[in-house]
Amino acid sequence: MNIIDRYIIKKYLSTFAFTVGIFIVVIVVFDVSEKLDDFLKYKAPMSKVFFEYYAMGSIPFFLNMLTPLINFIAVIFFTSKMADQTEIVPILSGGMSFNRFLRPYMIAAGIIFTFTFVSNIWIIPYTNKVKINFENVYVKPNRVSSSTLSTHMQIDSNTYVYIDNYDIRSNVGYNFSLEKFDGDKLTEKLMANRITWNPELEKWKIEDYTVRKIDGLKETMDQGTVRDTTLDMLPRDFEVYDNVFTAMDTKELNQRIEKEEIRGTGMMTDLLLEKYKRYIGPFSAFILTLMGVSLSSKKVRGGIGLSLGIGIALSFTFLLLVQFSTMFSLKGGLPPLLAILIPNVLFLALGFWLKHKAPK
Repeated sequence: MNIIDRYIIKKYLSTFAFTVGIFIVVIVVFDVSEKLDDFLKYKAPMSKVFFEYYAMGSIPFFLNMLTPLINFIAVIFFTSKMADQTEIVPILSGGMSFNRFLRPYMIAAGIIFTFTFVSNIWIIPYTNKVKINFENVYVKPNRVSSSTLSTHMQIDSNTYVYIDNYDIRSNVGYNFSLEKFDGDKLTEKLMANRITWNPELEKWKIEDYTVRKIDGLKETMDQGTVRDTTLDMLPRDFEVYDNVFTAMDTKELNQRIEKEEIRGTGMMTDLLLEKYKRYIGPFSAFILTLMGVSLSSKKVRGGIGLSLGIGIALSFTFLLLVQFSTMFSLKGGLPPLLAILIPNVLFLALGFWLKHKAPK
């Protein structure tokens, strides 16, 4: 790397860090103003609010979500400033190609990509778990109330369960039934008024149950009051509050996907979207860097304001497109992988078009 490379990388990363600092201040101010009533209502300790909820929860969550916006603004800002101070013209006039000029930008983008990727896989799931646990106690404790939706799931190749209503707080399910099949023939059906999770034994306690066994033309009935049983399902399989999958580490997320392939509870799209976001999302660092440099490397009348305004508009458009494609996947049947790829592919094409139009 030559002096110009080191200069651009230093400018890139320092501007990015400065922009991150500004966003942290803005995020905390607005979030405190929104949740202050909840903190006071549920008597949240100030030490937990600032060190647990913000430092270890909300700030990493919002920065991870807004990294494409922050990255794009940082590139636009310092590149426009370089162009306005006539620093780029002599670099290109001295024989450096535009592709060579992009190299230090891509090196810096690679550093941000690596940090974002590592955060997505190992750090953010943990911080999201801290954030969600805090919110469930001090912000919206009623959000984790009873799930009123009926739940069907397949727990193995021959066994299906149904729960009419499951209370996450007390780990109690109502109107439970379990059906076992041999091929397409029903061999056993268990029905119970209640099913309760015992965390000490790690078993389910079935109360007021009836078991019907079918062997050809013969049927037998058995009734009982209490029965402990082991089933391939856990209380967290019934969690329904917001962003529950974002708090799963990658190993747990993959295990949940494998189980969902068998159970078919209707959460596969949410799970796959979360998985693909973690792996594909960090590549936006390269895409938006390419767009930012191509857009702001030309000196324009009026200074950096125009380029910065266009950059902010494009970055918000990118985030909006990500949300639209996600909703089309959740509600419209768009495959999750396509939903994550479409915004990145469209903006990559736009980046190459801007690069083609950029001054050489």
